[in-house]
Amino acid sequence: MKTRQILVTAIIAIVGGLIAVIVYSVLIDNKEKEVSARVEQPIGMVNLNSESQAGDFTFAAEQSINAVVHVKTQSVIEYRNPIYDFFYGDRYKGESEPVVGFGSGVIVSPEGYIVTNNHVVEGSEKVYITLNDKREFEANLVGVDKSTDLAVLKVKADNLHHIPFGNSDVLKVGEWVLAVGNPFNITSTVTAGIVSAKGRSMQIIQDNYRIESFIQTDAAVNRGNSGGALVNLKGELIGINTAIVSPSGGYVGISFAIPVSIVQKVVKDLIEFGVVQRAIIGVSIGDVTAELAKQKNLDKIEGVYVTDVRDNSAAREAGIERDDIILKINEIEVNSTAELQEQVGRYRPGDKITVLIKRKGKVKQFEVTLRNLQGDTNIVKNGTYDTILGAKVVELSKDEKAKLGLKYGVKVVELQTGRLKSEGVKAGFIITQVNNKPVYSVSELDKIIRSVKGGVYIEGVYPSGVVAYYAFGL
Repeated sequence: MKTRQILVTAIIAIVGGLIAVIVYSVLIDNKEKEVSARVEQPIGMVNLNSESQAGDFTFAAEQSINAVVHVKTQSVIEYRNPIYDFFYGDRYKGESEPVVGFGSGVIVSPEGYIVTNNHVVEGSEKVYITLNDKREFEANLVGVDKSTDLAVLKVKADNLHHIPFGNSDVLKVGEWVLAVGNPFNITSTVTAGIVSAKGRSMQIIQDNYRIESFIQTDAAVNRGNSGGALVNLKGELIGINTAIVSPSGGYVGISFAIPVSIVQKVVKDLIEFGVVQRAIIGVSIGDVTAELAKQKNLDKIEGVYVTDVRDNSAAREAGIERDDIILKINEIEVNSTAELQEQVGRYRPGDKITVLIKRKGKVKQFEVTLRNLQGDTNIVKNGTYDTILGAKVVELSKDEKAKLGLKYGVKVVELQTGRLKSEGVKAGFIITQVNNKPVYSVSELDKIIRSVKGGVYIEGVYPSGVVAYYAFGL
């Protein structure tokens, strides 16, 4: 009996052991399969399309690298000797030295149109581009826009690859992007990174009407990348690489690109008109900060603050007032001056937009017909503006003369670095006389200025009716 009990116990133990071994084997096998399955399907591997997956940059690189060109510029700098200038004056021409510059460009159409940065080609006498297949061409300059730091070139060539425009509006922070260009004159270079931020304004562009709403990325961008492509993983153009912020001048993980929403409009205008159709609301604006919200007793930190509304502007006509908070442009929220400028910068004079504002806690909506820098809705043609003493000037229209009671005059529409700006002249100023001579046209103003020997005495009036005088030496 005792022997039987021992035998039964032994059999039960053996069977139990076998069951445990079998169960353990099954569990381990399943665990290995689960781990194997996880290795084959990494977290975050999401199909974007039939060609590309997140983390795989080969498709986007293949789609874009043949459409990014190397840009070489040639210019001449003249060195003058002040001693020779004193004795010989204008007769002494000085010594000239050729200067070569480099950058990148993006082919955006099969017709051979190439977009790059204005600062890449500015001041150049000749521009040459080299394709990824090593073909070289001299490019024609179609037009430039200092306000966005963009320029358009054109070449006559066959079998050109181009990058299709994407949509920078749907671009998300954290999304993968590629920078394609020619850093340090090393051609056809691709780097990867993510979108770090959107709507950045860095005060990089030196222009009174600058539009800065940069895409910030950490893709490696260096000197020579300017004018190159920023593309998404579908190989679509979503920006033009423009600048880096670095104490050393080298890559430190912060680079900026002009969003394609701005690029598309500028390229189209330059091709069609040779000059960008700049539309403005006619307001001075600032960001809404915690300090401003407290000072103005605002219930929320949002929108863009209107610090002033210009006379005879689109905003004034629509009913927008000083101290209004602009919340939306065409149903798109704007929470910084950069975002507002980007939205308005997409339109032409004469276009109508809806502007949602908050005034004393109440929300109101206005329809605004945008105007150009001259204050009307006309399309500006290439050559309309002349630059004199660093100011863009244009002849007055009949309506403007009648409204201000003037028989003649030339209006300053934009100020760049130059003598008029340094003397305190503001945009909108109407020059009526120079050295007591009436100014009937832009060409006459230019002629008078050129003939001046010594001092200049300018008389004029602002649209508000304020008469002003400026005197300085040349």
